[in-house]
Amino acid sequence: MNLAPYLAVLRTPRVPSSLVLMLLARIPATAAGMTITMHVLLGLERGYGAAGLVGAMSTIGIAVGSPLMGRLTDRRGLRAMLALSLVTEGVFWFVAPALPFEALLVTCFLAGLSTIPVMSLGRQVVTALVDRSGRRTALALDSMAVEVAFMAGPALGVFLTTHWSSRVAMWTIGALMVLFGLVLYAVNPPVSSEKGERVPRREWLTRPLVGVLISAGGATFALSGVEVAVVAAMRDLGLTAWTGAVIVVMCVASLAGGFVYGALDRVPPVWVLMGLMGLLAVPIGLVTGSAWVLALALVPTNFLCAPTIAGTGDAIAELAPGNARGEALGLQGSAFTLGAALGAPLTGFVIDHSAPGWGFAVAGLGAVGIAAASLALTRTRTRSAQLV
Repeated sequence: MNLAPYLAVLRTPRVPSSLVLMLLARIPATAAGMTITMHVLLGLERGYGAAGLVGAMSTIGIAVGSPLMGRLTDRRGLRAMLALSLVTEGVFWFVAPALPFEALLVTCFLAGLSTIPVMSLGRQVVTALVDRSGRRTALALDSMAVEVAFMAGPALGVFLTTHWSSRVAMWTIGALMVLFGLVLYAVNPPVSSEKGERVPRREWLTRPLVGVLISAGGATFALSGVEVAVVAAMRDLGLTAWTGAVIVVMCVASLAGGFVYGALDRVPPVWVLMGLMGLLAVPIGLVTGSAWVLALALVPTNFLCAPTIAGTGDAIAELAPGNARGEALGLQGSAFTLGAALGAPLTGFVIDHSAPGWGFAVAGLGAVGIAAASLALTRTRTRSAQLV
């Protein structure tokens, strides 16, 4: 494999340190959802439905707020966005452990609106630091960092909760989020490589870009659905305690796929990657009788996860002007969030009324259908067909 693209990117000034910083900043962010869920279950002694409702409120807030915070970054700079986020995040994580359930519902939504969009911000930083020739490789590295954060973050939340308490876990995660926000404020990495007059949204939010956003949502629709089906399949086998090990296999497969993707000279369009990701998920339900076979069957579809995420970021960076990239990547973050919010409950509903194997089929076929919709939009290459 040709490692020259990676070496070239890693020799670019500020790129290695920015990748490490964004990886560390994402770990408490990925721990937040698990920590709040366990606080509702253990600290407030509510059921899974209540925990899911709190998660949904937070998800909606983040989905709405991500492009807004990206737009603020484009217009006022990174530090202005961070100043707002640090205040709201600091207040939320300090008071949330003491709030009753009803108040927690509201504050989770409000905090989500102004949370630091560390996922899209990482992509924005690397696209500002790296020129077009190295952008795909840099975004592949960023996608791999996201996988590492998702392996470490939830585990950190569980560890803190089980070894101390859910309140201590929430205060710790909140303190880490504020700490890394302050570090980002001090470092102030670049978020745009382009200056000049701002391009109106109606001129860059084109049909092809909307098609890319749909592909982004389709990727997380498939991924979240597959994760729910994995949990159900392992529970059906009586091996719930080993579910984490299977999830690790999925993450490692995604890391490997991202590494290969970043070294390629030519790559397929994102709708192809996402469609294949879904198509490969469909037959997994046929092999749910063995945990080892299930883990192996999950490798191909997860191998395409990081490449799809990196590919959507690369396409958005190509289609959106540099001084509007924060908003555009914020919309990508919203698409990821909404895709996951749709995929998990739909797959869960099907599993509740059938069997775990059908969950894989629904997640995969849903992604294939979304890929078809993305294709219909991304084939429109002219700038004359624009959306407001």
